[in-house]
Amino acid sequence: MLTALVIPRPIAWISSLSPDGVRNIAPHSFFNAVSADPPHVMVSSTGVKDSVRNIRATGEFVLNIVTMDVIEDMVFTSTDFPPEEDEFDWSGLTAAPSAKVAAPRIGQAKAHLECVSVDEMTLGDATLIFGRVVHMHIDPAVWRNGRVDPALLDPVCRLSGSGYAALGERSRLAIPRWQDVAGSGHRSPRPR
Repeated sequence: MLTALVIPRPIAWISSLSPDGVRNIAPHSFFNAVSADPPHVMVSSTGVKDSVRNIRATGEFVLNIVTMDVIEDMVFTSTDFPPEEDEFDWSGLTAAPSAKVAAPRIGQAKAHLECVSVDEMTLGDATLIFGRVVHMHIDPAVWRNGRVDPALLDPVCRLSGSGYAALGERSRLAIPRWQDVAGSGHRSPRPR
């Protein structure tokens, strides 16, 4: 019920390296940004998967942003490959070099967050990994007016089960300031 109600969710497409240099790719559908300055993210893994073992061993990972043009590749990397199998080889995805961590980026992704692990926590059957973002790569094709444009990025939204969605219609609403709200009365039309 929780995964059906807490939607849509972003997907962390984690690339990591084992201590022996085996490249791993795995999507994780519990992920979010948790701090902006300095930038930190949190990824949750149900159980202890290869990604968690690799991050524990190396202290590094790349969080690749999943977009609609690579959704089938992302789903393929959900396969329960044995830890000794190179998932870049199996998937045909490009291993691009990272700037600050040893783990490769997924070349087809439009944005990458290179991370170092700073903390770990266990909650029930989940392992939470907190990572400090040490470098970002953003494809210029997703920029408009000096910002990442959500329509150009076209991220995948995780639903429940095997459900996914595109971002869809977007709205922009300004946050009111107290000086505009004060004295307007609780039931008055909201200032715009």
